Amino acid sequence: MISLHIAILQHNSVWHNPMANEEQLEKQLHELPKETSLVVLPEMWATGFTMKPEVVAETMKSPSIQWMKEMAKAHHTAICGSLAIKEGEHFYNRFIFVHPNQHIDTYDKVHPYTPSGESKVYRAGAGFALIEYAGFRIRPLVCYDLRFPVFARNTDNYDLLICVANWPAARIQAWNALLRARAIENMAFSVGVNRTGKDAYRLTYPGASAAYNALGDELIFMNEEETSASFTIDLDNLHKTRKKLPFLEDRDNFTLK
Repeated sequence: MISLHIAILQHNSVWHNPMANEEQLEKQLHELPKETSLVVLPEMWATGFTMKPEVVAETMKSPSIQWMKEMAKAHHTAICGSLAIKEGEHFYNRFIFVHPNQHIDTYDKVHPYTPSGESKVYRAGAGFALIEYAGFRIRPLVCYDLRFPVFARNTDNYDLLICVANWPAARIQAWNALLRARAIENMAFSVGVNRTGKDAYRLTYPGASAAYNALGDELIFMNEEETSASFTIDLDNLHKTRKKLPFLEDRDNFTLK
């Protein structure tokens, strides 16, 4: 049986303070079950969803990256979440996936959130990514990406969609609906991790981190508390579901221009 024990760390990010966030997250990490094989953090877990990357952005050799590598090694697990990253002259909202062996996969958010001005300060990524880990094929998304079904379309046979977010309370019903919909339409597990608390822009975040199976059945749903939750997904069961209900085989073929 190929399975993945996933832990969600629903976090109230301390504004522009990576060290304080690391200290808080380490407490949660130490409380996780030993069988945990993947830890998922929210979007911009080290700083909050900031439009000041020139103040807080890090490089791929930064302390936050090193912390993720140390945690992955110490806890024998993969760990992922997004950070504000500077590459050359540009800033990116970058999804970082650190394997237990210290290998790093990345994905740059393709859909910066225009209403907040994110598209003016962060450069959009070039395309989607596919991460292979522990027998699973994983499609990463960052927050606003979740609203675009064609972008998340399962044309490359991924098994697990992971969306890390700072999704505010005012639109949390959209988050709930979209996360479940992405699972159903793509016949894949869908995991979304949102932050809690308030940020410097006075936005409130209600958590609502959740996971769904390929039929849209709820595996876990969290309230607004700053806490962790864990669950296991099974690849064999996914394959059985897809064989019994081969919906992906009937999907439409089209090309975007």
